[in-house]
Amino acid sequence: MRHIYLVTHPEAQHHVDGLVGGWYDSVLTARGHQQAERIADVLASRIGPEPVEIFSSDLRRASQAADRIARRFSVEVQLDARLRERSNGEADGHPQAWLAERRIPLPEHGDRLAHHDGPAGAETRLALVERLYPALDDILNRPTPTQIIVSHGSASSYLIAAWIGMPMTSTDRVFFPLTSGSITTLRRNDTHHSHQVITLNETAHLDE
Repeated sequence: MRHIYLVTHPEAQHHVDGLVGGWYDSVLTARGHQQAERIADVLASRIGPEPVEIFSSDLRRASQAADRIARRFSVEVQLDARLRERSNGEADGHPQAWLAERRIPLPEHGDRLAHHDGPAGAETRLALVERLYPALDDILNRPTPTQIIVSHGSASSYLIAAWIGMPMTSTDRVFFPLTSGSITTLRRNDTHHSHQVITLNETAHLDE
């Protein structure tokens, strides 16, 4: 059986500062680094001595968390820009209020995947899933049965959709609200050939 541990990066500086994330290359806060250590503790206790591969978004808030986890397993992190959060274009790094004033609301009906939120250079949701789905396929095509993926909240939601085999065209309404620093456990059952979601958005390890 294959196990995927999907981690959303913990607290980053843009969270504290009230700034738009996206491709803004924020770093982890001191609290975020502590949370990353707790995530590493949980994963080490569950995985044990089994071989493991670790993949991460190349944005620093994710890669810093991945590095702390990787040290626990004595492996290298494999960075993949396709695992980044959805870009908000020119809004990235601006105050959330700046984006709120300019954002074009997502319509209830119509082509929601191709909808453009407004800020110049922002990615559509279609562009996001078109890079995330192949990224997950490449990870799953590797032989190591235990893998850790460190990504971002919205991106991780669509990675779950990819894992359960949801067609890209059906992702216009799906969303799994994931907390920063959460762990979601995915398992492939080789008997039934099913892709299972064992745990979703675990956060107990973040309690102080």
